[in-house]
Formats: sequence, structure tokens, C-alpha cells
Amino acid sequence: MSSPLTKPQIIAHIQKSLNYTVFDSRWIPCSAKFVCLGNFPRGTGVIQIYEVQHGEAHLIKEVEKPKPIKCGTFGATSFQQRHIATGDFDGNLNIWNLEAPDLPVYTAKAHKEIINSIDGVGGLGIGDGAPEIVTGSRDGTVKVWDPRQKDSPVANMEPVEGETKRDCWTVAFGHAFNDQDRCVCAGYDNGDVKLFDLRNMSVRWETNIKNGVCCVEFDRKDINMNKLVATSLEGKFHVFDMRTQHPANGFASVSEKAHKSTIWQVRHLPQNRDIFMTAGGAGNLHLWKYEYPAQRSKKDSDGADVGVAGSVSLLQNATLSTQPIASLDWSPDKQGLCVCSGFDQSVRVLIVTKLNAV
Repeated sequence: MSSPLTKPQIIAHIQKSLNYTVFDSRWIPCSAKFVCLGNFPRGTGVIQIYEVQHGEAHLIKEVEKPKPIKCGTFGATSFQQRHIATGDFDGNLNIWNLEAPDLPVYTAKAHKEIINSIDGVGGLGIGDGAPEIVTGSRDGTVKVWDPRQKDSPVANMEPVEGETKRDCWTVAFGHAFNDQDRCVCAGYDNGDVKLFDLRNMSVRWETNIKNGVCCVEFDRKDINMNKLVATSLEGKFHVFDMRTQHPANGFASVSEKAHKSTIWQVRHLPQNRDIFMTAGGAGNLHLWKYEYPAQRSKKDSDGADVGVAGSVSLLQNATLSTQPIASLDWSPDKQGLCVCSGFDQSVRVLIVTKLNAV
């Protein structure tokens, strides 16, 4: 018999009010520090670094930047450097050394309009091959950057001539399990989900989930593609089994309507790829577990392999705020520790218990 106490609990450990709109918050790897990115009311950008000590979050550094900062990632840096790559409202991609954040160590005019989403791979020991950063923008393009190469992207995925440009809301790396293979998944405002194969420079698969795609994430970046979660505006999310691609029907998926409002974020637990958290527009968090089916693929009438989707179960949910939770990041070092920020101009450090027992 399972009592309520055997389930994971979501505990708000620290809450910090901020004097600006915060768009993204990220743990600094191998530390008890996190970074908040956003914009001041006067229209400038801000990077803040906090350290968690004795149940408090202490501000240890604050830097103002000319343009509001929308998103950031540590995915392409090394453990020694721990540089953060950011995308701003003016389409600039910058990489900052947080020890000396006055000037960027790398900068590129990446897009004509705001960079909505950024992801990195090849750093922090995650993913084989070169360190790379992917950016998705309102200008409709998705670009891949190598921080060792100035000015020009190593890949540029844009609509063909005459095709309408869709606002790209989210990008994520995956399938980086050897030196050659790498994929980027992008989600757009019209519900399109596109999987770009960077090895062959082609669109490997695309689908439409009928609502604007707010967030996509692979359960792991550095393995042969396993699962992909895509979240959308109307409170629905889809989990795709990425192991078996059918020639006509693509990947099998299961969908769940959890929140009554937009699901802004999904983040997989670094220590267990079958557990993930979704963050909603009504200030709530839902913790989910994916259960695999008995067989992950079967043969169709033509003898082709077709995937079989599993099921998702809700482990726990919590309401933190009345405003959307726009960013969420699990600590890579401490299981169950996470930081999230919302449009109530506050950042929270949460502890999720009993994750080793689910």
C-alpha cells in the first residue's frame, strides 16, 4: 500500500524576489550557484549569480547588459571554464566568462530578431564531438554554432524561398552518441516539430502537434535517440519514442493533457531519464514518470518496424505561484535539487524528495 509520504514531495526551499523580469535560470555546474538572466524595466539585460548557503540564496554578482537576455546554456562549455552562452532580444549570441563577465569571450550577430531558445552539446562531458550551440529565433531560422569558429554558423536551417517563416520557440540537441551523429529538434509557433539530422544536413522527420510548441527536450543528449518530449500551448505534452522510425508514420507517441494552461518547460531528471518535470502557465509543476511498454516495436502488415508508445504517470504536482513558471533547471550534481523562475519576478530553489525510490 502506498501512503502519500512514499511519493516524491516538491518542497519550496528558497524563494527570492527580484527587481526585474527573469526569463531563464541555470545551475552553474559543479557548484551551489545558479545564474538568472532577464531584463530590467528600463530595457537593459541582466545577469545575476546567486549562491545557496544555509537555506538562503545570496547575490554574489550582478552585471547589466545593453539588451535583455532571453535564454542561456552551459551545454557547450568545459568543467574548467564553465562559460555560459546566452541569446538576447537583439539576436546576439554571446558567451560569458562568469568570473569576468564585463565583455563576452565570444559574440556573433546570430539572428535578425530575438533568440527564443538556446541549447548546447559537446561540453561538460555530455555528447561526443565538438562543442556546439544551437539557437532558434523569431526570424524563423535555427542555427548551429561552433564557439571556436567566429561569425558564421556551421549549420543554418531556414525556410526555403517563398515558404512562410514561422517563429521558432524552442530548440534541443540529441543523438550525440558518437563523433559524427548529432540531431537538433526545433518546435515552432504553428505546432510544427522538426528533427534535423546534422550529419546528413537533412530534415529527418517532421510532425505537427496542432498547438504552438513551447519546449522540446530529449531525455538524454548523448545517447542514441531514445525519447523526446514536446510541450504545447493548450496544456498538452507528447512523448515520442525515438528508437523506431516508421517510413510513413514516423515515431510512436503518447500525449497527456496535464495543465489547464500552457506548458512552458519540460526538463528530464539528469540522474534518471524516465522522470521529467513540466512547468505550467498557472504556476504549477508536475512530476512525471514514463513507463516503457513490454515491447517497444512491432511489425506492421508490410513487415516494417513500427514503434510502440509507453505510458506516463503523474508522481506529484505542486502550485508555486499564480504566474507562469518560465524556466526550470535540475542540478546536474545533486539529485532532486532544482531552480525555477517565473513571471512573478521571483526565483525559487526546490527540493524534490524520494526520486531514488520511484
